[in-house]
Order: sequence, then structure tokens, then C-alpha cells
Amino acid sequence: MTLTPKAKDLTKEPPASPSDRVGGYVILARLADKARAAFLGGKVGEYHTDCPLDHMLLDWKAVQYSEIRKQLEAGADDEALAAYLDSHGTSKTAEEVEAWSDKMDAMMPSNNPDKKAWFEGECNRLGLDADTTTLFEMLDADDEHSLSQ
Repeated sequence: MTLTPKAKDLTKEPPASPSDRVGGYVILARLADKARAAFLGGKVGEYHTDCPLDHMLLDWKAVQYSEIRKQLEAGADDEALAAYLDSHGTSKTAEEVEAWSDKMDAMMPSNNPDKKAWFEGECNRLGLDADTTTLFEMLDADDEHSLSQ
């Protein structure tokens, strides 16, 4: 029996970095932190659940957010959540998970014409160089910036 992990107060500490890996998956630990905060503690702050970042993982695995939320509400810890992803949605090998996670970890929105202006604006606000900053680095910097305000 897994004990329900405690929800973080995201008004006082950030969720896990999107680059933190659980079961090889990037984004999963952050998704879980935000979801737990939303339904256990109600202190999600300015973070969003079921958001485009979460869907980078969920859509790749073809798993619905509601399915993940049910697992979390039942008390799944991060490792149990990774095991759930391994056995649900589109089947992926450990090598595919690692390759996808590596690709996501290195993603640079400044190379995407549809995201470039938004990303440059976010990087400028945070004092980062958009041409050398990954999405996950920007999100980590934004977490630090938000908490220092």
C-alpha cells in the first residue's frame, strides 16, 4: 500500500523541475506535484494543471489527464505513476522513453516559429538568452523568479 505523498504548497516552493525524471519520464514529477497541490492542498499558486506542458507527456503516451488524476487521488506516488504510464496508453520501450525525454529536455522553443516570440519575451523577462536556453531551463528560472517576488 502506497502512502499518499504530501502536496506541496506551490505558493512557497516550486513543483519539481520538468527535467526531473521518474521512471525515465521528464515532466511527470512536475505534473504530479501540480496535480497533488490542486486537489490535496489547494495551494497551486500560479501553476496550471492539465496544461500544454503536461500534455507534451500525456499526448505522447496517449493517456488522459483524468486517468493520471485518478491514480494520484488514489494515493499513487511518483514511481507508481510512472509504472501506470508504462502499462497504459501507447506502449513505449525504455529506450523510446529515454530518447523522448532527452529530446524534450533539449527543446529550444526559439527554433519554433510558432513559439519564438513568446519564448523570447519570457526569456527577456527572466534575463535569459532565448537562443541558448531550453524550455525546461526557462521554466526552472521562472519558478525561481516567481518565488523571489
